[in-house]
Amino acid sequence: MIISASRRTDIPTYYSEWLFNRFKEEYVLVRNPMNIHQIGQINLSPDVVDGIVFWTKNPVPMLHRLSELDKYNYYFQFTLNAYDRDVEPNIPSKNNVIIPAFQQLSKAIGKDRVIWRYDPIFFNERYTMEYHCKYFRVLASKIGEYTEKCTVSFLDLYRNTARNTQPLKIQQETKEQQLEIMQIFSEISKEYGFYIDTCAEAIDLEKFSIAHAHCIDKERFERLGKCKLSVEKDPNQRPECGCIASIDIGTYNTCRNGCLYCYANYSHNTVMRNTQIHNPISPLLFGEVGPDDVIKERKVKSCKECQMTLFDL
Repeated sequence: MIISASRRTDIPTYYSEWLFNRFKEEYVLVRNPMNIHQIGQINLSPDVVDGIVFWTKNPVPMLHRLSELDKYNYYFQFTLNAYDRDVEPNIPSKNNVIIPAFQQLSKAIGKDRVIWRYDPIFFNERYTMEYHCKYFRVLASKIGEYTEKCTVSFLDLYRNTARNTQPLKIQQETKEQQLEIMQIFSEISKEYGFYIDTCAEAIDLEKFSIAHAHCIDKERFERLGKCKLSVEKDPNQRPECGCIASIDIGTYNTCRNGCLYCYANYSHNTVMRNTQIHNPISPLLFGEVGPDDVIKERKVKSCKECQMTLFDL
């Protein structure tokens, strides 16, 4: 079983204490996004958790507790963009906090466990082709040696994303612009010693040596854990997504980063209301189990095939 923590919210930044409590008690409760009174109980024992992907823009709250993760196989998807506070209002200083955190995390756990994400890419009057290329190079010069790869994507305008990004006056990029920026990014990545892939993008960039990403990556987990996994592609993701099946333990409308392009927050007021009832010792990310709630244990098992390790890895 693979745990995603989380595509729905930045757990490492805002809920790390809760997360470590969940690992200590070896279970978590997750509300069904489509039926809030249906709660799944997920076993977090190392016996059944084959890997964890942490998604974050700021892992600082976790850095002093990484040793508590030693019994798990894990890596980080670390988003570090060149946007300012008009786009990412609650992200601390990139130069003073986030870049040093990226470097520190990589030094602590290895660059193969820290994936750089530069996404989503969009263009407007301020964030032009020239801007992205200039600052992608700046970031690459500072963190390129601390990662193996950078995953990129272009902005998808979901309904709430389109609404929230209206002040930015985004200009829909053309295929020619996509090709141009990817060629430049590819050249920069080679200069600084990492490679690039794309997240859930249909565009073919093979001529730039850019492949399609597997953000929740079977091969990476097998390499890190030195054990084969029997797990299939996630059927709940978009066709272009290469991720393997996982269980997300986050909750929508709980991320306080406030990024305008975010698809996981529908309402600022809802986010504030939910975060105010967060309890780090509760098995739920926010709130408590109520009388109308039904808890069902989710049947999970390990997907490891370790007997093949010596011959296949």
